[in-house]
Amino acid sequence: MIPFNRPPFIGKEKEYINQAIDNKKICGDGEFSKKCHAWIEEKTGAAKALLVTSGSTALDMAAILSDVKPGDEVILPSYTFVSTANAFVLRGAKLVFVDIRPDTQNIDEKLIEDAITDKTKVIAPVHYAGVGCEMDTIMDIAKRHNLIVVEDAAQGVNAFYKGRALGSIGDYGCYSFHETKNYSMGEGGALLIRDEDKVDQAEIIREKGTDRSRFLKGMIDKYTWVDMGSSYLPSDINAAYLYAQLEQADMINQNRRASWDAYYEMLTPLAEEGKIVLPVVPEECDHNSHMFYVKTAGIDERTALSAFLKENGIGSAFHYVPLHSAPAGAKFGRFHGEDKYTTDTFERLLRMPMYYGLTHDEVEFVCDKIREFYKNK
Repeated sequence: MIPFNRPPFIGKEKEYINQAIDNKKICGDGEFSKKCHAWIEEKTGAAKALLVTSGSTALDMAAILSDVKPGDEVILPSYTFVSTANAFVLRGAKLVFVDIRPDTQNIDEKLIEDAITDKTKVIAPVHYAGVGCEMDTIMDIAKRHNLIVVEDAAQGVNAFYKGRALGSIGDYGCYSFHETKNYSMGEGGALLIRDEDKVDQAEIIREKGTDRSRFLKGMIDKYTWVDMGSSYLPSDINAAYLYAQLEQADMINQNRRASWDAYYEMLTPLAEEGKIVLPVVPEECDHNSHMFYVKTAGIDERTALSAFLKENGIGSAFHYVPLHSAPAGAKFGRFHGEDKYTTDTFERLLRMPMYYGLTHDEVEFVCDKIREFYKNK
């Protein structure tokens, strides 16, 4: 059996967890949380990185920091996870979905400006598969229209656009460290803050609306409730698990890249025959091999291929049901323009096994079975 995913495990996770326990501080912002913050800040250049309980709560915090209010509009792709939308719906915003590009599955930057109204507050690009959106164009649009950019970089840790870390380009960036991601703490995430003047507010929101962070830094002699917030701190035990992987981030990345490159090389002949479509990575993007997928001719073929792989002990998975087609999507948003590629991508895209430790022989077996499927089709 070759599963679709295996959570990453380096070997030092248990040692670091025991250290966290021995430190007698297993709540948030302990030794390992601080080490993770420092690693992310150094890697991305963000003014501040804060571990949170999930990529979803990172987005929730970004929505609060963006001062999203009822009646505001947020522009985002429909081809994304529900958390991208929920963060803004919880603040009373109206969702405005636009179509994606057929090459990267990212939001089509050329369609954003036409969707802007006098109610637009935020653009929320999603870096699909760890491949960066066209951020220069998006940031230019945001600057000209005085909009906030919240990057959903849940899949984009250790990936770059024109040398800049995904998640560090917009006003706020949101990472996920779920067990399905390149680096994991089981459940968890991080909020990246670009501008120093937003850090104090973020720390207050993350600390249940109190100025406890200032108290712990010795800046005040007591802390109190000063603004809205919630409990967004993950345990230092989770951070200890994550830090073991961040220490070996480049090794994990290289291992995944070897699998991604092997898939691409072995399946290129099928793509050249027009049987499948392979991922596209623009020249300006340095992806993190988060995902390898193929696009089939249509939903029936995708379903048949997935079933054939399963019969041969191979896990695969399709991806996002477009949000605008869901009941909540219709309730909380609207699709602006033509859905030319969003639903088409949902119906055709199939993700292959991709995880740290996947062997070359296993990738070869998967590719052999894909070739066998199309030979017999």
